[in-house]
Amino acid sequence: MNDDQLYRYSRQIMLPQIDIAGQQKLLAATVLIVGAGGLGSPAAIYLAAAGVGHICLYDDDTVDLSNLQRQISHHTADIGMDKVISTQQTLKKINPEVKVTAVKQRLAGQELITQVTQADVVLDCSDNFSTRFAINAACVQQQTPLVSGAAIRFEGQVSVFNMDAHSPCYNCLYQSQGEELQNCATNGVIAPITGIVGSIQAIEAMKVILQIGETLNGRLLLIDGLSMDIRTLRLQKNGQCPSCG
Repeated sequence: MNDDQLYRYSRQIMLPQIDIAGQQKLLAATVLIVGAGGLGSPAAIYLAAAGVGHICLYDDDTVDLSNLQRQISHHTADIGMDKVISTQQTLKKINPEVKVTAVKQRLAGQELITQVTQADVVLDCSDNFSTRFAINAACVQQQTPLVSGAAIRFEGQVSVFNMDAHSPCYNCLYQSQGEELQNCATNGVIAPITGIVGSIQAIEAMKVILQIGETLNGRLLLIDGLSMDIRTLRLQKNGQCPSCG
């Protein structure tokens, strides 16, 4: 690291769990973020600010006026722009040293497998079950850690799946693809809950990269913003899981 980097990341380097060696791990890491919306925006911003060396963004949508209430990597002037490009521009303003790969497409098929293989950790910030199950299957296949987040109405949830022999996967938690209409467009969402969930995804991804602390692997964090009740549930690996069983 050069002097500017030592100063930029000094408040993290002061932490004994991180130090210079940990910061170098972050600088060398690649994080794949699927979705540049309510969760992907804060997650990407904090990971870029923290010095993750390469952030790879995939999203096939463009910025809409209704997004600006919660998707904080986009601005009014970005309406009509590809979300990945808007987010890329925001991240580069925050930390120009970070490499940001922005791809406007729905990540699927062989491209999904390729990107998961190249990542140190994957953040699922998508908003539909079909994508979530596809990401999970790719992470199981490649044994790439997955940080999954979701937010709707006043509620949020986060979990980490290490994809080792003893870890449950997303498919262990959800056995079917559920109702695709359960999303923010049809049910609404309060803005800060997406920021809370995305920020937790960011810190969990950093813990995975740094191999520090206790991640949410095997646990489901549930947040009720109305009551501010925060609970953690233990998850069990399903021996009959079609993805990892």
